[in-house]
Amino acid sequence: MKKTVIIGSNRSSWKYPQQAAEMLKDAGLEFVPIGVVNGEVFGKEILNIYESPQVDNVHTITLYINPSKQKQWFEYMFSLKPKRIIFNPGTENQEFKNLAESKGIECLYACTLVMLSIGDF
Repeated sequence: MKKTVIIGSNRSSWKYPQQAAEMLKDAGLEFVPIGVVNGEVFGKEILNIYESPQVDNVHTITLYINPSKQKQWFEYMFSLKPKRIIFNPGTENQEFKNLAESKGIECLYACTLVMLSIGDF
């Protein structure tokens, strides 16, 4: 099963990371919310990115953080050994994409919500 780490998770139901979590849950896909706020997303604790939580068997990282804030987390995200990274609209980062691709990680400038809604996740 494709385990997806949602970087930039939060409790706000109107924000895209929360919507992605709901769509992943509804599709029967495992997700791990990671962010800077405490709380839960559909019964799962939001893990604190500052603690660099280890997550095993990661297939996808879906990004919901601004490119200017991503660099401090490059090594952490690489440590999760994802097979792909989805750069959602507004998170596009050519430097990070180039580094990830040099490590054999598939990178997409895409929208997780659209991918899930059309069955292309």
